[in-house]
Amino acid sequence: MAKMKAVQVSKANGAFELVERDIPTPPANWVRIKVEACGMCHSDAMVRAGVLPGMTFPRIPGHELAGRVDAVGAGVNSWREGDRVGVGWHGGNCFECEACRRGDYLACEKGRITGVTHDGGYAEYVIVPKESVARIPDGLDAASAGPLLCAGITTYNALRHSGARAGDLVAVMGIGGLGHLGVQFAAKMGFRTVAISSGSDKEAFARELGAHEYIDTAKTPAAEGLQKLGGAHVVLATAPHSASIAAAVGGLRARGKLVLVAAPHEPLTINPFQLLSGRTIAGWPSGSSIDSEDTMRFSALTGVAPRIEKFPLEKAEDAYARMLSNKVRFRAVLVP
Repeated sequence: MAKMKAVQVSKANGAFELVERDIPTPPANWVRIKVEACGMCHSDAMVRAGVLPGMTFPRIPGHELAGRVDAVGAGVNSWREGDRVGVGWHGGNCFECEACRRGDYLACEKGRITGVTHDGGYAEYVIVPKESVARIPDGLDAASAGPLLCAGITTYNALRHSGARAGDLVAVMGIGGLGHLGVQFAAKMGFRTVAISSGSDKEAFARELGAHEYIDTAKTPAAEGLQKLGGAHVVLATAPHSASIAAAVGGLRARGKLVLVAAPHEPLTINPFQLLSGRTIAGWPSGSSIDSEDTMRFSALTGVAPRIEKFPLEKAEDAYARMLSNKVRFRAVLVP
């Protein structure tokens, strides 16, 4: 049987291992993709630790994969060999539970997660349920498409569902893997975009990404800086720092919204009186495959692009270490 290279984790907290596997055959309603690129995400650390429900080992991680359809199983009519496609966190759904019947596929009771409940894209080939597949538009290369399928869809979807309208003041906290895309999306959506980070050295890059204003929290508290600008309609929190996120609530205008797309481990400490003006706090998940298509089409149309560093599969451990130490600028991408 034909073989492929893959990077797997064999046990909880185990190292990445470069192995040789049989190229899988897609069963009914599944698609096989020849992987051209796969982004690396901080949540892959939870895969490696084995703490996500539904996981078994060995497991091939990776939920930011892009490539071309290589083969299809029985019952697949919407995808053909050669189609340029990508797959994100949403790895499939049952179409039968109440959530699915209401069209809320991310809340599926039997929902799959790419690289968690089945093998992901740290490999030369991958098989995935047909409903998890998204079409990549022309003009968007595979290495750029990968991160858009996680960091991209998460920030894009959160912003477009935030309730903010063109011209509103929207702040993005953090200029990392999520935030550097959030700033671009916010600016391209027509929001008055404020980038918030610590250190004046990041201001030039934030403005290059499209930020109209920059708040250096080493000099001015986020809430104070935002109120000087009139108060934020929306603050998108992309860095997992509980104290910083909580401090930003005071920068919202009345009925403003704090939207979390990063998940700090520590609880948020919020003064309830800050919410009596109608301010709200909400989280946002990634999105389904059609949301991925929307994200990539918008990115291709407006020129939004992740800043990436490429690594071969053999260097997955190095890429992972650089990601965890925040040395990658700004997304690590494995290229088989």
